[in-house]
Amino acid sequence: MGEHPDSALVRRGYEAFSKGDMDTLGTLMTTDCVHHSPGSSQVSGHFKGRDNVLDMYRRMGELTEGTMRVKLETVLADGRGHAMSVHKFYAERGDRGIEMKGGLFFTIVGGKISDIDECSEDIDEEDAFWGAG
Repeated sequence: MGEHPDSALVRRGYEAFSKGDMDTLGTLMTTDCVHHSPGSSQVSGHFKGRDNVLDMYRRMGELTEGTMRVKLETVLADGRGHAMSVHKFYAERGDRGIEMKGGLFFTIVGGKISDIDECSEDIDEEDAFWGAG
């Protein structure tokens, strides 16, 4: 048995993100995609619309001067339009570094990502790393 299409979609998203390929990443999302990011940092909040989501990802790259890396650990699908990923991310910002587990819960409609709910191993630590919003 092969990988579920929703899991494969999420993997393609991680690959594009890791390469900084926002054009490809954008093709995997609906135009009204929303990313919900926890906490109170400058990369927290509800980013509505594909362009705003991609701008937030670009901002993360800028803030870390390209040092952010994400290692996908697993993707799980329910076969009903949802997938869940677990990853570890690494980044440096100024004199700070971070290494932390996180997860994303995806809603998938028509073979595209329409909603992303982000979960963090330590929201306070992430807020400290990213800086005030």
